[in-house]
Parts: sequence; structure tokens; C-alpha cells
Amino acid sequence: MKQSFNKWTFAAVTAAALGLPLGNAAFADELGVQGAVQSIQLAASETTEKAEDAVTDTWITSKVKSTFLADANISGLDIKVETNQGVVSLSGVVPTDAERDLAVEKAKTIKGVHAVSADGLKSTE
Repeated sequence: MKQSFNKWTFAAVTAAALGLPLGNAAFADELGVQGAVQSIQLAASETTEKAEDAVTDTWITSKVKSTFLADANISGLDIKVETNQGVVSLSGVVPTDAERDLAVEKAKTIKGVHAVSADGLKSTE
């Protein structure tokens, strides 16, 4: 079933791509060629922006988590990372206040992070 869905998706994308030049011709009479190209570019830009918004939080969460795991001074497996609209929330338990502070500072350096909330990240000290 998954393979047939993939084939259908590929066919739909291919048909849409092949239809773009024909779409330009249909708009050309009413808007002119330049207007048609601008309309298509605007639609593609809006779609791309929506897709970027959808994956940005997931990308940030993955990047923060991988940064923690790569740093020997941070207990990356003990810290839960969640992101909502660029705000990273850290929770869990780490051994020291210094490690908690380091985790907050590292998270702030990740591209796309607007703020870091570490209210849920406690230390055992």
C-alpha cells in the first residue's frame, strides 16, 4: 500500500511539474507572461514558507538535543528538549547547577532559538 501511495505521489508531483508551462500559457492572455510567472512564484514561496515553519521547531529540537549529546560536559540523555515557535523548553534532572546553566547557554546558541525556558530542568545540588 505504501508503495502505491508513493507511486501516486510521484505521479501527482510529476503531473503538476509538467503542467506548469501549460499553466503559464493559460494565464498569459489575462495577466501577461510576467504576471503568470509572478503568480506561480508567489504560490511556491507561500508553500515553502509553510513547510519551513512546520519543520523549524523539529529541526531546533533535534539540533539542541544533538548538541547536548555531543558535549561531554552535559548529560544529554537526562535532558528532555521540546520546542514551540522557537522557544526551547528544557526539563529533567542534571547533577549540577553549572551543567544546567551550560545546557541553557548551549541551547541559546542554536539558530532559530528565540528563548530558552529551563524551569523544568533541575539539578541535584
